[in-house]
Amino acid sequence: MSVLRALVTRPAAQAADWVARLREAGVDAHALPLIAIAPPTDVAAVREAWAALPDQRLAIFVSPNAVERFMAARPTGVAWPPALQAGSTGPGTTRALRAAGVPAAQIVEPAADGAQFDSEALWQRLDGRLERGARVLVVRGDGGRDWLADRLRAHAAEVSFVAAYRREVPRQGAGERALLQRALDEPRTHVWCFSSSEAIDNLELLAAPGVDWSPARAIVSHARIAERARRLGVGQVVPSAPDVTAVGACIQSMTP
Repeated sequence: MSVLRALVTRPAAQAADWVARLREAGVDAHALPLIAIAPPTDVAAVREAWAALPDQRLAIFVSPNAVERFMAARPTGVAWPPALQAGSTGPGTTRALRAAGVPAAQIVEPAADGAQFDSEALWQRLDGRLERGARVLVVRGDGGRDWLADRLRAHAAEVSFVAAYRREVPRQGAGERALLQRALDEPRTHVWCFSSSEAIDNLELLAAPGVDWSPARAIVSHARIAERARRLGVGQVVPSAPDVTAVGACIQSMTP
Protein backbone atom coordinates (compact mmCIF):
# COMPACT_ATOMS: atom_id res chain seq x y z
CA MET A 1 0.00 0.00 0.00
CA SER A 2 1.07 3.60 -0.56
CA VAL A 3 2.68 5.50 2.33
CA LEU A 4 0.23 8.38 2.09
CA ARG A 5 -3.36 8.00 3.24
CA ALA A 6 -5.75 9.22 0.53
CA LEU A 7 -9.04 10.77 1.62
CA VAL A 8 -11.79 10.37 -0.98
CA THR A 9 -14.30 13.19 -0.45
CA ARG A 10 -16.98 12.29 -3.00
CA PRO A 11 -20.54 11.51 -1.80
CA ALA A 12 -20.73 8.21 0.08
CA ALA A 13 -21.79 5.89 -2.77
CA GLN A 14 -19.14 7.16 -5.18
CA ALA A 15 -16.51 7.38 -2.42
CA ALA A 16 -16.93 3.70 -1.56
CA ASP A 17 -16.41 2.72 -5.20
CA TRP A 18 -13.31 4.92 -5.54
CA VAL A 19 -11.83 3.62 -2.30
CA ALA A 20 -12.22 0.02 -3.43
CA ARG A 21 -10.61 0.71 -6.80
CA LEU A 22 -7.76 2.77 -5.34
CA ARG A 23 -7.00 0.04 -2.81
CA GLU A 24 -6.82 -2.47 -5.67
CA ALA A 25 -4.14 -0.18 -7.14
CA GLY A 26 -2.16 -0.24 -3.90
CA VAL A 27 -3.31 3.07 -2.44
CA ASP A 28 -4.18 3.43 1.27
CA ALA A 29 -7.54 5.05 0.49
CA HIS A 30 -10.31 5.96 2.93
CA ALA A 31 -13.76 7.45 2.40
CA LEU A 32 -14.42 10.82 4.01
CA PRO A 33 -17.52 12.12 2.19
CA LEU A 34 -17.79 15.91 2.29
CA ILE A 35 -21.12 16.14 0.44
CA ALA A 36 -24.30 14.38 1.55
CA ILE A 37 -27.00 13.54 -1.00
CA ALA A 38 -30.60 14.05 0.15
CA PRO A 39 -34.02 13.64 -1.52
CA PRO A 40 -35.27 16.56 -3.63
CA THR A 41 -37.37 19.29 -2.10
CA ASP A 42 -39.99 18.95 -4.86
CA VAL A 43 -40.62 15.24 -5.51
CA ALA A 44 -43.62 16.06 -7.70
CA ALA A 45 -41.39 17.98 -10.12
CA VAL A 46 -39.30 14.85 -10.68
CA ARG A 47 -42.43 12.82 -11.45
CA GLU A 48 -43.59 15.53 -13.87
CA ALA A 49 -40.19 15.42 -15.58
CA TRP A 50 -40.63 11.68 -16.12
CA ALA A 51 -44.08 12.24 -17.62
CA ALA A 52 -42.64 14.79 -20.07
CA LEU A 53 -39.57 12.71 -20.95
CA PRO A 54 -40.90 11.33 -24.27
CA ASP A 55 -41.24 14.93 -25.53
CA GLN A 56 -37.56 15.72 -24.90
CA ARG A 57 -34.80 15.43 -27.50
CA LEU A 58 -32.03 15.11 -24.89
CA ALA A 59 -31.78 14.57 -21.14
CA ILE A 60 -28.47 15.66 -19.60
CA PHE A 61 -27.30 14.18 -16.30
CA VAL A 62 -24.62 16.13 -14.44
CA SER A 63 -23.46 13.33 -12.13
CA PRO A 64 -24.04 9.70 -11.08
CA ASN A 65 -26.22 11.03 -8.26
CA ALA A 66 -28.43 12.78 -10.80
CA VAL A 67 -28.90 9.50 -12.64
CA GLU A 68 -29.53 7.39 -9.57
CA ARG A 69 -31.98 9.78 -7.93
CA PHE A 70 -33.87 10.47 -11.15
CA MET A 71 -34.10 6.78 -12.01
CA ALA A 72 -35.30 6.00 -8.49
CA ALA A 73 -38.40 8.08 -9.29
CA ARG A 74 -39.12 6.18 -12.52
CA PRO A 75 -42.81 5.20 -12.68
CA THR A 76 -43.42 1.45 -12.52
CA GLY A 77 -43.23 -0.20 -15.91
CA VAL A 78 -41.89 2.89 -17.72
CA ALA A 79 -38.88 2.34 -20.00
CA TRP A 80 -36.34 4.87 -21.22
CA PRO A 81 -37.83 6.45 -24.37
CA PRO A 82 -36.30 4.82 -27.49
CA ALA A 83 -35.63 8.13 -29.29
CA LEU A 84 -34.25 10.01 -26.28
CA GLN A 85 -30.53 10.69 -26.01
CA ALA A 86 -28.88 10.88 -22.59
CA GLY A 87 -26.05 13.35 -22.04
CA SER A 88 -23.32 12.31 -19.59
CA THR A 89 -20.54 14.47 -18.14
CA GLY A 90 -18.14 11.58 -17.52
CA PRO A 91 -17.46 7.86 -17.07
CA GLY A 92 -19.13 7.56 -13.66
CA THR A 93 -22.33 9.09 -14.97
CA THR A 94 -22.20 6.87 -18.03
CA ARG A 95 -21.83 3.76 -15.87
CA ALA A 96 -24.87 4.83 -13.86
CA LEU A 97 -26.89 5.36 -17.06
CA ARG A 98 -25.90 1.94 -18.40
CA ALA A 99 -26.78 0.33 -15.06
CA ALA A 100 -30.19 2.02 -15.23
CA GLY A 101 -30.87 0.47 -18.63
CA VAL A 102 -30.12 3.34 -21.00
CA PRO A 103 -28.69 1.82 -24.22
CA ALA A 104 -25.07 2.73 -24.93
CA ALA A 105 -26.03 3.93 -28.41
CA GLN A 106 -28.24 6.63 -26.86
CA ILE A 107 -25.56 8.05 -24.54
CA VAL A 108 -23.54 11.13 -25.53
CA GLU A 109 -20.43 11.63 -23.40
CA PRO A 110 -17.03 13.36 -23.47
CA ALA A 111 -14.22 11.70 -25.34
CA ALA A 112 -12.73 8.86 -23.29
CA ASP A 113 -9.22 10.27 -23.68
CA GLY A 114 -10.24 13.86 -22.87
CA ALA A 115 -8.39 15.93 -20.31
CA GLN A 116 -11.61 16.82 -18.49
CA PHE A 117 -15.00 15.27 -17.80
CA ASP A 118 -17.38 18.18 -17.30
CA SER A 119 -20.02 20.34 -18.98
CA GLU A 120 -17.48 21.91 -21.32
CA ALA A 121 -16.26 18.51 -22.50
CA LEU A 122 -19.83 17.30 -23.06
CA TRP A 123 -20.62 20.43 -25.05
CA GLN A 124 -17.81 19.60 -27.46
CA ARG A 125 -19.73 16.42 -28.31
CA LEU A 126 -23.13 18.10 -28.49
CA ASP A 127 -22.19 21.16 -30.53
CA GLY A 128 -23.81 20.83 -33.94
CA ARG A 129 -25.80 17.68 -33.07
CA LEU A 130 -29.02 19.33 -31.86
CA GLU A 131 -31.55 20.90 -34.18
CA ARG A 132 -32.98 24.34 -33.46
CA GLY A 133 -35.84 24.24 -30.99
CA ALA A 134 -34.76 20.90 -29.51
CA ARG A 135 -36.16 20.32 -26.03
CA VAL A 136 -33.47 19.51 -23.47
CA LEU A 137 -33.92 18.47 -19.84
CA VAL A 138 -31.03 18.99 -17.41
CA VAL A 139 -31.18 16.66 -14.40
CA ARG A 140 -29.08 17.94 -11.50
CA GLY A 141 -29.07 18.73 -7.79
CA ASP A 142 -30.43 21.88 -6.24
CA GLY A 143 -28.67 24.74 -8.01
CA GLY A 144 -25.56 24.22 -10.09
CA ARG A 145 -23.74 25.85 -12.99
CA ASP A 146 -25.75 27.15 -15.94
CA TRP A 147 -22.84 27.20 -18.39
CA LEU A 148 -24.05 24.28 -20.49
CA ALA A 149 -27.66 25.49 -20.45
CA ASP A 150 -26.48 28.90 -21.69
CA ARG A 151 -24.65 27.23 -24.59
CA LEU A 152 -27.73 25.20 -25.47
CA ARG A 153 -29.99 28.25 -25.36
CA ALA A 154 -27.53 30.16 -27.55
CA HIS A 155 -28.11 27.42 -30.13
CA ALA A 156 -31.90 27.84 -29.86
CA ALA A 157 -32.56 24.82 -27.64
CA GLU A 158 -35.47 24.89 -25.19
CA VAL A 159 -33.93 24.04 -21.82
CA SER A 160 -35.65 22.98 -18.62
CA PHE A 161 -34.27 21.78 -15.29
CA VAL A 162 -35.28 19.34 -12.60
CA ALA A 163 -33.58 18.95 -9.21
CA ALA A 164 -33.46 15.21 -8.52
CA TYR A 165 -31.59 15.60 -5.21
CA ARG A 166 -30.21 18.07 -2.69
CA ARG A 167 -26.59 18.48 -1.59
CA GLU A 168 -25.96 19.01 2.11
CA VAL A 169 -23.09 19.26 4.58
CA PRO A 170 -22.71 15.69 5.88
CA ARG A 171 -23.43 14.70 9.45
CA GLN A 172 -20.25 12.93 10.47
CA GLY A 173 -20.14 9.89 12.70
CA ALA A 174 -17.44 9.23 15.26
CA GLY A 175 -15.25 7.38 12.77
CA GLU A 176 -15.41 10.15 10.20
CA ARG A 177 -14.71 12.83 12.80
CA ALA A 178 -11.69 10.86 13.99
CA LEU A 179 -10.43 10.47 10.40
CA LEU A 180 -10.85 14.20 9.78
CA GLN A 181 -9.02 15.10 12.98
CA ARG A 182 -6.15 12.77 12.19
CA ALA A 183 -5.81 14.35 8.74
CA LEU A 184 -5.71 17.80 10.36
CA ASP A 185 -3.17 16.66 12.98
CA GLU A 186 -0.95 14.83 10.47
CA PRO A 187 -1.30 16.75 7.18
CA ARG A 188 1.95 15.49 5.68
CA THR A 189 0.83 11.86 5.77
CA HIS A 190 -2.55 12.52 4.14
CA VAL A 191 -3.68 13.70 0.73
CA TRP A 192 -7.14 15.09 -0.01
CA CYS A 193 -8.83 13.97 -3.23
CA PHE A 194 -11.22 16.73 -4.29
CA SER A 195 -13.66 16.42 -7.18
CA SER A 196 -15.86 19.35 -6.16
CA SER A 197 -15.36 22.90 -4.90
CA GLU A 198 -18.41 22.39 -2.68
CA ALA A 199 -16.58 19.58 -0.87
CA ILE A 200 -13.87 22.09 0.05
CA ASP A 201 -16.52 24.57 1.23
CA ASN A 202 -17.95 21.87 3.51
CA LEU A 203 -14.51 20.83 4.75
CA GLU A 204 -13.90 24.40 5.86
CA LEU A 205 -17.19 24.31 7.77
CA LEU A 206 -16.45 20.94 9.40
CA ALA A 207 -12.87 21.72 10.44
CA ALA A 208 -12.12 23.74 13.53
CA PRO A 209 -11.55 27.48 12.96
CA GLY A 210 -7.98 28.62 12.53
CA VAL A 211 -6.62 25.48 10.82
CA ASP A 212 -3.27 26.03 9.12
CA TRP A 213 -3.82 24.43 5.72
CA SER A 214 -0.37 25.23 4.34
CA PRO A 215 1.12 21.77 5.12
CA ALA A 216 -1.88 20.06 3.47
CA ARG A 217 -1.79 18.56 0.00
CA ALA A 218 -4.61 17.85 -2.42
CA ILE A 219 -5.29 16.21 -5.77
CA VAL A 220 -7.93 18.06 -7.77
CA SER A 221 -9.81 17.18 -10.94
CA HIS A 222 -10.45 20.66 -12.33
CA ALA A 223 -8.92 24.13 -12.43
CA ARG A 224 -11.92 25.61 -10.55
CA ILE A 225 -11.35 23.14 -7.72
CA ALA A 226 -7.63 23.93 -7.67
CA GLU A 227 -8.44 27.63 -7.30
CA ARG A 228 -10.79 26.91 -4.38
CA ALA A 229 -8.18 24.70 -2.65
CA ARG A 230 -5.58 27.45 -2.95
CA ARG A 231 -8.04 30.00 -1.50
CA LEU A 232 -8.43 27.68 1.48
CA GLY A 233 -4.65 27.79 1.86
CA VAL A 234 -3.73 24.24 0.82
CA GLY A 235 0.03 24.27 0.29
CA GLN A 236 0.36 21.64 -2.46
CA VAL A 237 -2.37 21.35 -5.10
CA VAL A 238 -1.82 18.73 -7.81
CA PRO A 239 -4.07 18.54 -10.89
CA SER A 240 -5.09 15.12 -12.17
CA ALA A 241 -7.39 13.63 -14.77
CA PRO A 242 -10.59 12.57 -12.97
CA ASP A 243 -10.10 8.81 -13.18
CA VAL A 244 -8.88 6.24 -10.67
CA THR A 245 -5.72 5.30 -12.57
CA ALA A 246 -4.50 8.90 -12.87
CA VAL A 247 -5.37 9.79 -9.27
CA GLY A 248 -3.70 6.63 -7.98
CA ALA A 249 -0.54 7.43 -9.92
CA CYS A 250 -0.47 10.95 -8.47
CA ILE A 251 -0.80 9.64 -4.94
CA GLN A 252 1.94 7.05 -5.41
CA SER A 253 4.28 9.69 -6.82
CA MET A 254 4.03 11.76 -3.64
CA THR A 255 6.25 11.33 -0.60
CA PRO A 256 5.38 12.20 3.02
